[in-house]
Amino acid sequence: MCYDIKASLESQLSRARRKGDPQAIEEILEKLIPLTDLPLYHTSGFSHSELLIYTDRSPNYPEVSTWGLVPHWVKNEDDLKKQWNNTLNARGETIFEKSSFRTSAKNNRCIIYVDGFYEHHHFDGNTYPFFIYRKDKNPMALAGLWSEWKNPDTRGVLNTFSIVTTSGNSMMAKIHNNPKLKAPRMPVILPTELEDRWLDKINDDLDIQKIKELIVEYPHDELAAHTVAKLRGKAYPGNVETIADEVLYDELVF
Repeated sequence: MCYDIKASLESQLSRARRKGDPQAIEEILEKLIPLTDLPLYHTSGFSHSELLIYTDRSPNYPEVSTWGLVPHWVKNEDDLKKQWNNTLNARGETIFEKSSFRTSAKNNRCIIYVDGFYEHHHFDGNTYPFFIYRKDKNPMALAGLWSEWKNPDTRGVLNTFSIVTTSGNSMMAKIHNNPKLKAPRMPVILPTELEDRWLDKINDDLDIQKIKELIVEYPHDELAAHTVAKLRGKAYPGNVETIADEVLYDELVF
């Protein structure tokens, strides 16, 4: 699963910086960032935060999007609210079959750039949050799906996205040990050299297979992790810059 992320301004600008597009960087900072909830040092998907995504229709210039994909067939706002929390993540193994995701899987894929994600570890009846990030400190490119939902009452358009997940690697198997889960999960992290393939157009079954080949565990030895302050309850410090800093718990045996 991937319900908690960190997305700084720098991570959101990483693609434009890599492409060497100063005009895009300027427009992102001046026009798009003010329309989002960024920076998000910690946010939960259940807050339905607004951030930036790079879509297959606009691979080099991001769009503002809300976390929690709303399928095109949702009829009204009441149905939207019932659906929203169920589409924060999309299981990669079934995105081409599930009714909520199959249209987006074939036609609307995106990349979400984040600094890392948070996951909870269970020990001795308590939970301890970990921050997981790339060892080289570069932003993670998460595979996503997006959709535009047209509100029939207001005629407004809502751009939304979901983060695609896959089976957890050996690091996640140790951290993500929720006893209620059958197996650990993690977001699909795209290697830098393969990012653009996720946005390739699908024309036939062979193209679908190429997309499916990207839905794999990220190598554990390229990731690092440490415990952080509580992300839930009264002890939660909120969306503060230091939220991803290491916090040690003397009672935790890991």
